[in-house]
Amino acid sequence: MKILYICHRFPFPPKRGGKIRPFNMIKYLTEQGHQVWVASLARSQQEYDECAGIADYCHQYTIGLINESVQWARMIAYLPVPTPSSLAYFYSRKLKKQINSWLETENFDLIFVHCSSVAQYVENVKHIPKILDYGDMDSQKWLTYRGFKPFPLNLGYWWEGMKMEYSEKKLAPRFDLTTCTTKAELSTLRSYGTAIRTDWFPNGVDADFFQPDGTAYDPLSISFIGRMDYFPNQQCMLEFCQHTLPLIQQKIPETELYIVGAEPSKEIKALERIKGVHVTGSVKDVRPYILKTAAMIAPLNIARGTQNKILEAMAMGVPVVSSSLAADGIDAVSGEHFLTADTPAEYAEKLISLMESASLRDKYAKAGRERMLSNHSWHESMSKMESLILNCVKNRK
Repeated sequence: MKILYICHRFPFPPKRGGKIRPFNMIKYLTEQGHQVWVASLARSQQEYDECAGIADYCHQYTIGLINESVQWARMIAYLPVPTPSSLAYFYSRKLKKQINSWLETENFDLIFVHCSSVAQYVENVKHIPKILDYGDMDSQKWLTYRGFKPFPLNLGYWWEGMKMEYSEKKLAPRFDLTTCTTKAELSTLRSYGTAIRTDWFPNGVDADFFQPDGTAYDPLSISFIGRMDYFPNQQCMLEFCQHTLPLIQQKIPETELYIVGAEPSKEIKALERIKGVHVTGSVKDVRPYILKTAAMIAPLNIARGTQNKILEAMAMGVPVVSSSLAADGIDAVSGEHFLTADTPAEYAEKLISLMESASLRDKYAKAGRERMLSNHSWHESMSKMESLILNCVKNRK
C-alpha cells in the first residue's frame, strides 16, 4: 500500500515520547513492504538537520520548518477563538502545500494521522480511507493541568482543554477509524460517542536496547527518567523531593536520588541543594544511570497514555514504583510486575522495601522484564496496528 503518514513531531531521531511511537509505526510499515510518505514538522534548524535519518525508514518525507516565536504568537492569537491554540501551533503553510501537492499527484491507499493537532491537514479529504491515532486524548491533559496552575492561568488551561475536547469530538467522525495507546484513553474516546470505529494498540519498548547488563546496583539509590522541561515531570519531582524523599531518608539517610533528563528548569536544578539529590541534565545514554539504582520512580500526578519511562525501566530489569494514574497506561499488574503508590507514605514504604531486600528487588526485576517481553513488544503492537489498517482499507472498498 501507499500510505501518507502525518505526525506532529518529526519522528527521527526517536529520542523522546512523541517521536518513538510514530517512528516505530513508519519503520514497521516500511519493513512490511508498504510505501510510506512522511509529513511532519521541525521546530529548529538543528531538529531539521537531524530529520534526514528518516530516509532509511520511509519512501519519501517532507518537513515543515516552523519558527517557535511565530508559532507561540499564533497560539496567543487563537486564545479568544473556538479553535484550539494547539492547532495554530502545529500549522505550517509550507507543510499544508506539500501535503496537498502529494494528494493531487499520488494515489494513496491510506492516510494515517498521529495526533489530533495535525488532523487539520487532511480532515476534509473524503476519497481516501483515513485513520486518526489520537495516541493520548490531549484535551484531558490540558483539563488536568488546570488543577496544578494558579488563578487566572488555570482558566486558560481549562479553556484550551474544552476547545481541544470539542475538536477531538468533531474530528472523530471524519475518519474511518480512530485509535489510542491504552484502554483508558480508548474509554475516554468512546465516551464522546462521535467516532465511527475505535480501537487501540499499545506502545512498545525496544527490549534489546533496554535490557539488564548484569552489573551490580547500588541499593541506596533510586532514579527518575524524563525530560525536565516537561511540566508533569517537574511537578512530580518537586513534590517527591519535598514530601517523599525525607521519609525515605529518615529510614535510609544515605539515599541517593538521580533525576535523569534533558533541559532541567531552575527549580529542578535547585533540588541539588537537597542532600542526596543529583540532577544530571542531558546525558548521552540514560541506561547506566537507571541500571545502577534499586528502583525507578514514576510518581506522576499528571499522566495520559503510556509512560515510556516505565516500559524502559521494566525492560532493563529495574523495579518501578509508579503512581496509579501513570500505571493506567501499562499492560502489567500492580503488585505482580511493578508497584504503585499514591501517597508519600506509600511511596516511601515500597521504595524502602526494594532498597532493603535484594530478593524482593530481584523478583520485580525479573517479572517486570518478562511482562515487557510478552505484552509490550513493538512487533506485537505493530502487527495489531497493521491488522487495523488492512481492515480499515478493506471496509472502504
